[in-house]
Amino acid sequence: MSVTSFRANGFRCLAEVSIELDPNYSLIYGANASGKTSLLEALAYLGRGKSFRGAPTASLIQHGCSEFVLFGRVRSRAREVALGVRNGRDKLEIRVDGEGGRSLADLAEALPLQVIDPEVHKLVAGGPEERRRFVDWLVFHVKHEYLDVWRRFRRTLRQRNAVLRQGATDRELAVWDEEFAMTAARVHQLRAEVLDDAVGELESTAAKVLGAPVRFRYERGWKADKDIAAQLVESRGRDVQLGSTQYGPHRADLRIEASDRQARRLVSRGQQKLLASGMIVGATDVAQRQMGKKIPLLLDDPAAELDETSLGRLLSAAYELGSQLIVTCLDRDRIEFPAEPRVFHVEHGKLSLENP
Repeated sequence: MSVTSFRANGFRCLAEVSIELDPNYSLIYGANASGKTSLLEALAYLGRGKSFRGAPTASLIQHGCSEFVLFGRVRSRAREVALGVRNGRDKLEIRVDGEGGRSLADLAEALPLQVIDPEVHKLVAGGPEERRRFVDWLVFHVKHEYLDVWRRFRRTLRQRNAVLRQGATDRELAVWDEEFAMTAARVHQLRAEVLDDAVGELESTAAKVLGAPVRFRYERGWKADKDIAAQLVESRGRDVQLGSTQYGPHRADLRIEASDRQARRLVSRGQQKLLASGMIVGATDVAQRQMGKKIPLLLDDPAAELDETSLGRLLSAAYELGSQLIVTCLDRDRIEFPAEPRVFHVEHGKLSLENP
């Protein structure tokens, strides 16, 4: 799978950009604040319907515009799919193969992609929600039923929390506990099944990129010696007091240990970046083998904060994926590809092709 062409209008500093990407390697270089990251952000938005930088819609719309429009063509095997996203201050509109009214899940299925950006270290150093999103991305692309199960769980969690904030009685809570326990157990089961199969690959790839042993341990979000139904009963008083559900898969975490210590205590951000990048490369490899198709990988300034040896390990692991790689950098000479990439220069939000 690869993005063959992409257009962006009114997105950040990109007034109007059109790009024909190489199916293997594309390099986009330019000075800071020239528009490199904005272009990658727009590409990722086409597959996610949201900014990987966590930016609100209003900040993505170019000054003087009322909306931004993204369009791309994605080739998977012999078939090409057209994707379109329009977003303004009113609503998000998604089209897949010309059909409107599509969802974020439809985008993710049509263009699964992964991103390694300058904030990737937060996957290691940040809170558990970062690692839950990492796990859920992998499970979503491996287990077809996961999205429906996860949605049911999230809906039940919101309803149970609303009842808790109203000072619910035991009888009222018991009504929601049954549905909560059922969906929570299924979310956990699907996550655990995928991670049981994937953990070896994740540890191997992360260790290769970091240059040190890595271990992962999934914690389900409630006590290991109890099932979730019993845990809900035991914690009911505390849940009522706090007005929220304290146990469940929404409290899960993926514990990471590197070189016999907790990974978040690694001294440098460069080490955290390497470990997190290795996790993403490993998850991409697992997902694309399960799906039977390659997943584009976007790397935003991978050379930042890394020495030549560390950068080499990261790029080597990325090249082994066999995926379409779209890479940005300040200095084009720092990134070496196994084959000649298509090279673009960006300046003041304008893109120019430097080689055919």
